[in-house]
Amino acid sequence: MEKRHSTKINRRSFIKSSAMAGGGLMLSFNWLASCKLTPEEVGKLPGEWFKINGFLKIGDNGLVTIMSPNPEGGQNVKTSMPMIVAEELGVDWKDVIVEQAPLDTEAFSFQFIGGSQAIRRGWNGLRTAGASARQMLREAAAAQWQVPVSEISTESGVLHHRSSGKSAGYGDMASSAAQIPVPEDIKLKDIADFKIIGTSQKNVDGLDIVTGKPLFGIDIQQDNMLIAMILHPPAFGLRLKSMDGSAAKGMPGIKDVFTIKVLHDDYVRQHFDTCTFLEVVAIVGNSTWEVMNAKKAVEVEWEPFETYTEERVPYGGSQTTLTIPSGLENSTDHGELMEKMAAQKSAQVRKDGDPESVFQNADKIIERTYTAPFLAHNCMEPMNFFAHVTNDRARLKGPLQKPELTEQALSGRLGIPVENIDIQMTRLGGGYGRRSYAHWLIEAALISQQVKAPVKLIYSREDDMTGGIYRPMYQAKYRAALDANNNLVAFHVNAGGIPESPLYANRFPAGAVDNYLAESWSVDSNITIGSFRAPRSNFMASAEQSFLDEVAEAAGKDPIAFRLELLDRARTDPVGENNDYDPDRYAGVLRLVREKSNWNATSNGNRGVSAYFCHNSYAAHVLDLEIKEGKPVVQKVTCAVDCGIVVNPDAAANLAEGGIVDGIGNALYGELTFEEGVPKKSNFDAYRMIRMAEAPKEIEVHFVESDTDPTGLGEPTFPPIFAAVANALYKAKGERLYQQPYLKYLS
Repeated sequence: MEKRHSTKINRRSFIKSSAMAGGGLMLSFNWLASCKLTPEEVGKLPGEWFKINGFLKIGDNGLVTIMSPNPEGGQNVKTSMPMIVAEELGVDWKDVIVEQAPLDTEAFSFQFIGGSQAIRRGWNGLRTAGASARQMLREAAAAQWQVPVSEISTESGVLHHRSSGKSAGYGDMASSAAQIPVPEDIKLKDIADFKIIGTSQKNVDGLDIVTGKPLFGIDIQQDNMLIAMILHPPAFGLRLKSMDGSAAKGMPGIKDVFTIKVLHDDYVRQHFDTCTFLEVVAIVGNSTWEVMNAKKAVEVEWEPFETYTEERVPYGGSQTTLTIPSGLENSTDHGELMEKMAAQKSAQVRKDGDPESVFQNADKIIERTYTAPFLAHNCMEPMNFFAHVTNDRARLKGPLQKPELTEQALSGRLGIPVENIDIQMTRLGGGYGRRSYAHWLIEAALISQQVKAPVKLIYSREDDMTGGIYRPMYQAKYRAALDANNNLVAFHVNAGGIPESPLYANRFPAGAVDNYLAESWSVDSNITIGSFRAPRSNFMASAEQSFLDEVAEAAGKDPIAFRLELLDRARTDPVGENNDYDPDRYAGVLRLVREKSNWNATSNGNRGVSAYFCHNSYAAHVLDLEIKEGKPVVQKVTCAVDCGIVVNPDAAANLAEGGIVDGIGNALYGELTFEEGVPKKSNFDAYRMIRMAEAPKEIEVHFVESDTDPTGLGEPTFPPIFAAVANALYKAKGERLYQQPYLKYLS
């Protein structure tokens, strides 16, 4: 089927330049993120390139440069997104060069990564940019050869007029094409004609990564650059009272010790302006080692703060008031608070039918409660950022997920206009939501402003792990009612957390049960939380899918067949109108994982299944494990994913595998507890991460064949693996697990 796309929708995304030295065509467009090829792949470069904001540029020798607005955090957008442009442009992949763009909110929109949105949100814009450029090149060739444009075809960067035998490379027509208006309407390729999309291409930064090239923020070096570190309160609930840095100032290599206030008291924070400690101590010196030593000599006094409120504007929402309570919190108290809240009447979020009366008359009721602790992100590269702030300008560079959402806060705090702020992005050494919150960028800028020199701020591992921002602590209580024929007739979920609720009221099995009730609650806390890979879903999937396995067992049904039965009801006769999943796609991954794992044929009983929908995509896992010397050993994970069209299969499989390994590690080991407001783990000697030998011995990833536009992949494989682990452990050990981390509670 022919697919057409109007360029009018993103008209301001296309900036055509006809003033390029040496000729060439340039299109600026939104949602462009891409790659840099090796010198061997690049070949001979054109004589000159013009580089402005975001653009597609065709050189006079046919090479194509694509600037990448989006940060690269390991999700491989620097390879996959330019593949989309190259596909519609009709060039060879080897002829594409890509560079990282700085932050430019005029040229780009949504210039950040998160929520598995990069490919999904960029799909049409990237295709349109490539297809528009191809059409303009065709029109240029038609005009020069005096033939109808409909007779011009393209192949591998070459324009052809078959009947006359004329041909020309894209570079030969680039200057002429630059004079042609951007077409109002373009034809996009039919999926069946894709030559690049759907093929596996290697990570273009791979060689640089494994050979240690300076790609990351921590690698930044500059003449006269100073090193800075910070001291923050040792406990949540404390603030700075006084500081004496005189002893530290006298130590070798130390330039200054002072306090900074990250945000103004009256600042209305946007969602990603979360900042745990508003006032910190800065230590600045010549080297990391000298600054680390000086930190120990700073004399600091901390004091408790009183309960206060701050204004927030949630992402995509309206301004709200957040309460930050006083006190030094404890994990034992958190557990008691959650039990108390779950026992009270909670806010009703969704209700179908009459669940209360059905539960009263049910033949069988299953009731279980699931909990999960706070989790730290623990990116391999600790937080860092480079800043050079002068009287009226600021130049910054480092790893950041959402630079465009930080720019306004930085401008207001520095007193420098946005147009005089230049934020450049490096590759992220891990993100997972942690680098969405850029208080350390503002800290680096304030420090540079104070010392009037270029500064690289570096967090130690302890600074990072004890300074927030964490995955919240959660609890979910489930009830299911079965009738005399073991049919699920009522379902109740009551979920909450500290300090937010994880509930998604309209997700499966909502829509599949006549009588359904969803309730939500939360408890205020001064422990700072934020996005963590697949926010909220990472807990709800583990609880929901563990509970559904137990309900299936109580009903005497196969766990996959039980889920498919519910999904069939949601497909043929759905309950309610707000169900946020597609039953066919959901069932599709369950059927595929059942087939690929030989679910019905195997005699191995130590396997668990789980499936979940989040971030617009669907994932299902079957996990096989053995118990060796009293500990679980994951032998194999079979994974099925429906994320729409797969742009780069190898990269997609790698991303799915990463989510699986990450999830297994958090499920078995992840936990952060607090005592009198102090995080009890501050480095990897205490905070247990999964080790290489503990990863699954084998992972198979299978993608549902689809002609649906891409729907996201960075997060969807992560949430369901938790329950696959729990359900397999039940088969192996004969005991259900309701608290994470599982190994802590496994007898």
